Amino acid sequence: MADSKDVGSLAENIVRGTDPSLTTSAIPAGPTDATPRDDLADTINQVFALFRLNYHNQFYAAYADTTQLNQIKRLWLEALSSFTAESILTGAKRAIEDSDYLPTLKRMLDCCQLALERLGVPPLRDAFIEACEKPSPKLAQTWSHPVVYFAGRDSDWFFLSNNAERMTLPVYKGHYDRWVARLSRGETIVLPTRAELPEPATVAMSKEERQQALSKLRETLDL
Repeated sequence: MADSKDVGSLAENIVRGTDPSLTTSAIPAGPTDATPRDDLADTINQVFALFRLNYHNQFYAAYADTTQLNQIKRLWLEALSSFTAESILTGAKRAIEDSDYLPTLKRMLDCCQLALERLGVPPLRDAFIEACEKPSPKLAQTWSHPVVYFAGRDSDWFFLSNNAERMTLPVYKGHYDRWVARLSRGETIVLPTRAELPEPATVAMSKEERQQALSKLRETLDL
């Protein structure tokens, strides 16, 4: 197994997508157009590439058969689908640093959950439901975390409230992943200040002005 310094460096390269040489048996691609699910499959492939490099002998002993490996990846894809790509990669890094043994799916779930908790953001589905259910005006509401609001804003509130989940959740996930990634890189994310509408200006009419207005109204109505 690689030492902790190598693990950290390697994991950072994977998280940033700067190490294209890290490949292993990939989950077969879906449609040619990129979708959030394709992005998640790519993330799972990166995680297993990281495992292969750090647990070389264990990895090949556990996943000697390519068909079996692809089946396991699909299982991981479904089980980890509620997490952002950033939290999955961060969870994989933590799992490697904490253990000399190849992580189980249960261990990965725990590490991914911990990665989200450390950032203070809710799981994807909780964030999605929150964004869909908050009434307008959105900025007047209390949010569990600013990234939940920003992902909803970028997805378009009207789109979220007027389309089926099978259409809206993938769009929301793409934006949520992006905001969580910014947060994990140390960016401070806060809600924008809600612009207060000015009070309507009202000026009391004098008795003479009211009489003139009434006379003009009568003339208009031919009374």
